[in-house]
Amino acid sequence: MSTTLETLSVTDPLSAYGPARSTVPGTPLTPDQLKQLDAFWRACNYLALGMIYLVDNPLLKEPLRPEHVKNRLLGHWGASPALSFAYTHMNRVIRKYDLDAIFLAGPGHGAPGVLGPVYLEGSYTEIYPDKSLDEEGLKAFFKQFSFPGGIGSHCTPETPGSIHEGGELGYVLSHACGAAFDNPELIVAAVVGDGEAETGPLATSWHISKFLNPIRDGAVLPILSLNGYKINNPTLLARISHEELQKLFEGYGWTPYFVEGSDPETMHQAMAATLDHCVEQIRAAQAEARQSGIPTRPRWPMIVLRTPKGWTAPAELDGHKVEGFWRAHQVPIADVKNNPAHLKALEDWLRSYRPEELFDASGAPVPAIRALAPSGTRRMGANPHANGGLLKKALHLPDFREYGIQVERPGQIEAENTRPLGVFLRDVMKANPHNFRIFGPDENTSNKLSAVYEVSKKFWIADYFPEDADGGELSADGRVIEMLSEHTLEGMLEGYLLTGRHGFFSTYEAFAHIIDSMFNQHAKWLSICNQLSWREEIASLNLLITSTVWRQDHNGFTHQDPGFLDVVVNKRAEVTRIYLPPDVNSLLSVADHCLRSENYVNVIVSDKQLHLQYMDMETAIVHCTKGIGIWDWASNDAGQEPDVVMAAAGDIPTKEALAAVALLREEFPDLKIRFVNVVDLFTLQPQSEHPHGLSDRDFDSLFTVDKPIIFNFHGYPWLIHRLSYRRTNHANLHVRGYKEKGNINTPLELAIQNQIDRFSLAIDVIDRVPKIRVAGAHAKEKFRNKQLACRHYAYEHGTDLPEIVHWRWPG
Repeated sequence: MSTTLETLSVTDPLSAYGPARSTVPGTPLTPDQLKQLDAFWRACNYLALGMIYLVDNPLLKEPLRPEHVKNRLLGHWGASPALSFAYTHMNRVIRKYDLDAIFLAGPGHGAPGVLGPVYLEGSYTEIYPDKSLDEEGLKAFFKQFSFPGGIGSHCTPETPGSIHEGGELGYVLSHACGAAFDNPELIVAAVVGDGEAETGPLATSWHISKFLNPIRDGAVLPILSLNGYKINNPTLLARISHEELQKLFEGYGWTPYFVEGSDPETMHQAMAATLDHCVEQIRAAQAEARQSGIPTRPRWPMIVLRTPKGWTAPAELDGHKVEGFWRAHQVPIADVKNNPAHLKALEDWLRSYRPEELFDASGAPVPAIRALAPSGTRRMGANPHANGGLLKKALHLPDFREYGIQVERPGQIEAENTRPLGVFLRDVMKANPHNFRIFGPDENTSNKLSAVYEVSKKFWIADYFPEDADGGELSADGRVIEMLSEHTLEGMLEGYLLTGRHGFFSTYEAFAHIIDSMFNQHAKWLSICNQLSWREEIASLNLLITSTVWRQDHNGFTHQDPGFLDVVVNKRAEVTRIYLPPDVNSLLSVADHCLRSENYVNVIVSDKQLHLQYMDMETAIVHCTKGIGIWDWASNDAGQEPDVVMAAAGDIPTKEALAAVALLREEFPDLKIRFVNVVDLFTLQPQSEHPHGLSDRDFDSLFTVDKPIIFNFHGYPWLIHRLSYRRTNHANLHVRGYKEKGNINTPLELAIQNQIDRFSLAIDVIDRVPKIRVAGAHAKEKFRNKQLACRHYAYEHGTDLPEIVHWRWPG
């Protein structure tokens, strides 16, 4: 029988062994219910162990022999029993309260603890009929795990009911929060590994309790699986006092409930009592807010589940502690095929779950086990929220053309590129109030997207000060989510998308690296989903990278880093897109396209400051549709071969390349220059490498087969070489980009330091075009002198020369 925490021994408050100790008292389970729960959990543990070890003899109908064991023992046992324990008990409360719930497993390599119950409830077989609920299906189910041609040891996209792979180093709570947004009846059970809890993203994401509106959102029920060890090291939260742990979570705003111990009978009673209490507390808080219409911030419940590492494993092996120690983390019994004693220990362990009571003669789970699972889409493995494309509704998008600006002649007027985008996003949010959110780390105003606040304020459910009414833009009904944690926001957005909704994320370019690994994991998730016919497509992850490298004159060197693009290029071509629109109208065209797309990560690079405008709306649409093209108005080679190709990608690089063209045409009127602008970066890759890539013939037509190409690029120059290295004229391609030089500079001075400025580019052309290489000596001298004068003026006055600031295209 469970006891209250007040009875815990103060001399041994951290023990994971013995009868259950729990905050919530009570024994709500009848003997039959207790027997049923324990049978389901034992079956889960048997399946988890079989996945790691067995390739044959799945029901142990004969003595275990070496040939029944996999040649390579891969997978992780340690977190699995607690995961399946939590899943088992969620099944009970789903049935009891008719809950709409999904299950997210945060502990790394925890798939065995989730795959087992998903198989038992029948969801797995419905998607993979060859993994049938019989002996042959069970054999196939065991063999596929961590096996060539099979599935991995995380809750990968192949796992029904999963939107979170686990082992992603701290994203489970932020994913869970995003899933709960605008899903008022959904409960997201999110199991947090205690190793995972040491990561920065997870530590910050405990603050999700401050972002859930009890009126319109669902609830997240965190379950901290405190098993005490990582791979071979204790976990921090398992080695602090009970009082400190309780105060930690209370300080984060949660109401923690503890369930601790190892005795199955009392642990089932304690977990049942605790989950009942948590569900009732969640529903009461939601009912109160929904009836009153006042969205106050509840102190949501969470559970601390302290159990032994590798719970139910052998206590020891070869004189070494196993259960409750780090040796239970991966494969607790190794060398099974060659060590008869180890083989015997494994067989005894498998038989300790009494499989003959759990499966009938055909290999099917006995009716009592199947009866514990909910039915239909109430099963967590079959819940449509975990296959968000099933629920996704297309956005109602206003006509982006109406938000553009008038451009009579190229390069004559300036505008802040992102400000009209903010107006467009405002109306997207207005037209889609329940399935579109904007996320940004306290930077939407800075990034000139503040128009969105005209429709939806920043969500805020914590305390208010009187001065907040004066421009604070805070509201408990807000759908703009701001928090100074790129990790948490990115996780929220991913969870929102994965459960069938749409969103938009903007951040400073230098800080996009904070979510490198999160982008990586999401892109990999999409890549696998593209191979699964049953996974429906979800809305794309749309990232606006702004406050860019070339306009960081006030923040300096630390804020100058365009390298996120290099990370994006590493991922598979079918899920990645990079756009560098140079002006307002092209940015709007790109944004509309990205919001309509599915199963991509779209990265849009656009600065927020004043920039020259080049294209009217219709021209911008055509240019963005192609992704790359010649700007005739900036070229003078029509009908003949150019002497040089000047190319650019990005707003400032485009301006400086155009200014270089103007300088050259003034000095050398007969010089034939072709100007190429790139919006879609992947057009530079061969068609065989990316679906947006130009054919070799089209690339050669644009860039010639033997003429010098001066390419002015927004990011690190080697990225362009990486994309185009197989092209015919690559040897004549000379890329200028950011070279880690800069600090508190004026815009032109920063460009000069990295040689993307107009003068450096013009000199580069003179050096590479044979017919002006000698004749251009005087022009080179003139350009160098001008360059020096510009730098001197910047150091003297703190700004660029007026003729630079107010430069316009002379055409």
